[in-house]
Amino acid sequence: MQWRIPFIAGFVALTAFSLAGCSHESEFKNIVGAADPKLAKEPVPPNLVAANTRFAFKLFRELAAQDAGKNLFISPSSVSLALAMTYNGADGTTQTAMANALELGGMSLEEVNQANLVLLSNLAYADEKVRLAIANSLWSREDMPFYPDFIDRNRHYYGAEVTNLDFADPKTPDIINAWVNRNTNGKITKIIDAIPPEMILYLINAIYFKGEWSEQFDLKNTRDQEFTLLDGSKKAVPMMHQSDTYRYYRGDSFQAVSLPYGEKRFSMYVFLPDGSSSLAALQERLTADVWEGWMAQFHPMGGDIGLPRFELEYEKQLNDALKATGMEIAFDPERANFGKMLPVSPSRNAYISEVKHKTYVKVNEEGTEAAAVTSVGMGISSVSVPQRFTMIVDRPFFVAIRDDTSRTVLFMGSIVDPKP
Repeated sequence: MQWRIPFIAGFVALTAFSLAGCSHESEFKNIVGAADPKLAKEPVPPNLVAANTRFAFKLFRELAAQDAGKNLFISPSSVSLALAMTYNGADGTTQTAMANALELGGMSLEEVNQANLVLLSNLAYADEKVRLAIANSLWSREDMPFYPDFIDRNRHYYGAEVTNLDFADPKTPDIINAWVNRNTNGKITKIIDAIPPEMILYLINAIYFKGEWSEQFDLKNTRDQEFTLLDGSKKAVPMMHQSDTYRYYRGDSFQAVSLPYGEKRFSMYVFLPDGSSSLAALQERLTADVWEGWMAQFHPMGGDIGLPRFELEYEKQLNDALKATGMEIAFDPERANFGKMLPVSPSRNAYISEVKHKTYVKVNEEGTEAAAVTSVGMGISSVSVPQRFTMIVDRPFFVAIRDDTSRTVLFMGSIVDPKP
């Protein structure tokens, strides 16, 4: 049975959330589309966590190679969720390739969707002192006959808002971008510039995170210090200082510290390579298995830390990086198979045209604010991230924001040039 999405004027909230009307930051609440309070008490299936972690580091390594020497900050959770929605429309060898790229192993589509629903429910009720919002949406061209099952699964498991629009209308990008702006609390204002004629669907995920440090840095202890850039030159940056007991790990050629937010479920992990090593050498070792091994070795230790304030934006088209993870076929107009999304034929075939990713992060004495948007654009052919230690982060470093309960990595990045 074919089904055309009924036209929805403007924005209609289905099972997802909207931040419309949140004119004051204090009104911004933790709401995650499709979250079920009953499922919030269930553990997140470990096979999904493991899959997401493997995919996160695989994607990060590809991007680190592409953007060597540059600031890099991504939300692997945002990318995973946007692609999981898209995965619901894949079939045949395309479905297999996407499953391999996303590291889903032997999980069935139903298991993937249910596991993501449990994950979203866990995150929605994770920490009352940390603001976390996750929204999903589907924006379809009004004349395309998408299958009801594809739409319904994305509504039910991901809380996706579904909106049918005239893609030829020059005002349509403004409507989609307004949703992005609202659901990132104004930190990312645009994901679409113009809609190409072959585009038939956008699957978009937005994540907003704001957490105050469990122990905030005292502003009077912040002072300008030198930060050594990759080329050996130095620049003055505002360095925040604090002494306390932290979860700390001294690794081979690096040291790392965990800085918790709120009630200490979420943490930022800061990895600083030794002066005799480098960020590139650290990144070369980063895999999911190595990451989990390092996470198990953090232990309480008193120490003194210095962390630069920084704020940055990152934008990247992920097509090449995702093709390198093994899902190249999904981008091929002739070989891609999204037969569970809508009817296709030899003369009309759906494929992934582009995957765009934008992030924002600000770290200061109070805490961290971060946002991410991932847009998957679907095209169709033939269509009209017991001793004291001292850790001064004064050279390029790696960071990650993690839910320490579900072990989900929300954000990760490499900071080579702090820009306060």
